[in-house]
Amino acid sequence: MIQFDDRGLLAAIVQDADSGRVLMHAYMNEEALKLTLEGPDAWFYSRSRQKLWHKGAASGNYLKVVEVEQDCDGDAIVVKVNPVGPACHTGAESCFDTGVLDSVLLEA
Repeated sequence: MIQFDDRGLLAAIVQDADSGRVLMHAYMNEEALKLTLEGPDAWFYSRSRQKLWHKGAASGNYLKVVEVEQDCDGDAIVVKVNPVGPACHTGAESCFDTGVLDSVLLEA
């Protein structure tokens, strides 16, 4: 059973269905999850804009949903997709194209 947090949100990890690469992390509310499960595209909830976000509607970089899996606690999901274009708003293939985190950054 899906467990939304106290803000009504659920963590969503987006993964390339073919390569397994993590593309992005976002949040869904109940409506975004419902729309995503109906397909064919992924929907999210924008915390900064406080509204539904149809990924790709503005950029054309849609995320075509292949399957959705929940974790053992039901408080996070993995959305496996076939991306149409880059997944990140920066134009990068993945939002995780920023490099490997160095332990020096943690020593502050």
